[in-house]
Amino acid sequence: MKNQRPIVLASGSPRRRELLSGLGLEFVVLVSDINEEVDEPCSPAELVETLALKKAQAVAKQVDTGLVIGSDTIVVLNEEVLGKPKDEEEAFSMLSRLQGKSHVVFSGLAVLDVDTGGIKVGHQSTEVRMREVSEEEIRQYIATKEPMDKAGSYAIQGIGAILVEGVVGDYFSVVGLPLRLTAQFLKECGVNILEG
Repeated sequence: MKNQRPIVLASGSPRRRELLSGLGLEFVVLVSDINEEVDEPCSPAELVETLALKKAQAVAKQVDTGLVIGSDTIVVLNEEVLGKPKDEEEAFSMLSRLQGKSHVVFSGLAVLDVDTGGIKVGHQSTEVRMREVSEEEIRQYIATKEPMDKAGSYAIQGIGAILVEGVVGDYFSVVGLPLRLTAQFLKECGVNILEG
């Protein structure tokens, strides 16, 4: 893009990198090494917004100018947050609980303007319904290793797509970056994707 302000993605996620690239943006990646624990009890929406902002703020300290994008994604089943599995047994437990049910994926987004100190924070929530899956299918899916670094133990944009029956809401939020909200926040900070 012409006359684009420098953009930094505060995430090591290849999925977020791919989604942001799809918007035709040039950006650099700097991974934030934040502690993802939040002390006070909060809603899933507050949690992902807080973590997205913490990631953006940590990376903003490393740059002199431009916009820093932070994002965080969680899976929520019956008000319980399902993070990344610690091991294969935890992945099996999560996938067994998700199968045949609907859950909600929350993706938080923060865009921090290093030059002005301006901050935009928001989130998207999306309902995902899993089909009924046998124990054998769950074990076979875990054997692919795909679930091991994913919230809720599945990747909707990968092999995990065959477990998903339907999505109501923003598909890209489930992958890890709410693109419509990203474009909106960037435009408010002076980067209009459609102006190329």
